[in-house]
Amino acid sequence: MKDIRNKIIGLLKEGHCTPQISRIAKRLKDPATTIQYNIKKMEKEKEILAYKAVFNYKSIGEGYCTFVLINLSPDEYGDPERISGELVKHPEIESIDIITGDWELLVKVRTKDQDAHYQFIKNVLARKGITKITSLTSLKNLKSEFVATE
Repeated sequence: MKDIRNKIIGLLKEGHCTPQISRIAKRLKDPATTIQYNIKKMEKEKEILAYKAVFNYKSIGEGYCTFVLINLSPDEYGDPERISGELVKHPEIESIDIITGDWELLVKVRTKDQDAHYQFIKNVLARKGITKITSLTSLKNLKSEFVATE
């Protein structure tokens, strides 16, 4: 068989998953039609934005995880969404949050290893508008997307 795992992982990251209606119905002891109706309603009202898989990131070559704290320059400080909009396009970035305190952005980055992380910092985050970064390396992930990983 042809190995297309990387293609499948890419699609699952983009949200190409669907809820298992019959399993949910059985667990909640409600009819599948009721579950389907409520899920469609939550999707329409944007309460559910996507369905995606929770990965063992080490197994798929993205086991090096860092949380990057970012300070923006004074000219970017008033519009953190602009620079976040540029950063969100990079596949290494799992999430971006605008935060309060001494930093403006919290960025979760996943790469293969320390070398790939260094290249990401050098090529993506070393840019105009970002004045300071601090990377916090995750030593072990115990829960992700509300799923225990151990």
